[in-house]
Amino acid sequence: MSALENTRLAFIGSGVMAEAMIKGLLGQQLVDPEAIISSDPFLPRVEELSARYQIQCTTDNVVAAQQGQIVVLSVKPQVLPTVLRQLESRLRPDALVLSIVAGAQIETIAKGLGHRKIVRVMPNIPAQIGQGISVWMSTPEVDDRQREQGQTILRALGQEIYVDHEDYLDMATALSGTGPAYVFLFMEALIDAGVHMGFSRRVAQQLVLQTLQGSVAYARQSNLHPAELRNQVTSPGGTSAEALYQLEKGGLRTVISRAIWAAYQKSRYLGGLTNE
Repeated sequence: MSALENTRLAFIGSGVMAEAMIKGLLGQQLVDPEAIISSDPFLPRVEELSARYQIQCTTDNVVAAQQGQIVVLSVKPQVLPTVLRQLESRLRPDALVLSIVAGAQIETIAKGLGHRKIVRVMPNIPAQIGQGISVWMSTPEVDDRQREQGQTILRALGQEIYVDHEDYLDMATALSGTGPAYVFLFMEALIDAGVHMGFSRRVAQQLVLQTLQGSVAYARQSNLHPAELRNQVTSPGGTSAEALYQLEKGGLRTVISRAIWAAYQKSRYLGGLTNE
């Protein structure tokens, strides 16, 4: 029996991550389409989701939220203050609020809604294919059954890690939440280099995608530290050694570290905006 059986979910905001969650829940048959209602101010978007997943949709956030035993906040951080004002004291007393709003602190959401049963989550984009990873925590007011429900939702998206302090959510935003963007940029750079050498773009892309996929699979299977794995393919005076020398000389590690730190600071800044 699913922890979500006979549970109605309301998605406030119908963007990419909301759709990924809906797709995962339906794909794993954890809920039926009629158990989901999604809201969005953009009418064509809600009509698109309704047609694609046979779920109920609306442009009225209050209508959606009042039906939800689990209310998923999946709006942009800049929109959250408006949404909180709309929904203040309008939720069911026993509703679980699950927020995937980047940077939005639990206390901000609790005060804005007048409601303290809250799970805060940082998912990432591979959740769309069930290969994501979510970092999450809950307030003390969330009971055991609701925590199980939250965990069930997140496991439909991939892996999940529970933490005991909100600081980790902002860190996860910068590392795993934004992480796919770093990987995609690296992929793009590798493909462009392949084209520069003379490969067709199609072949270069195939080489890069399979190299990355195989490298990750090998790293998981080997259980070795990344430095040990790197040493396995770096012969003294060889091509890998020359390439890695240029990457280190160019400050690759420093640039990556600075980028992630900047994303972390931005997450905290966005949290401040939602608290205004």
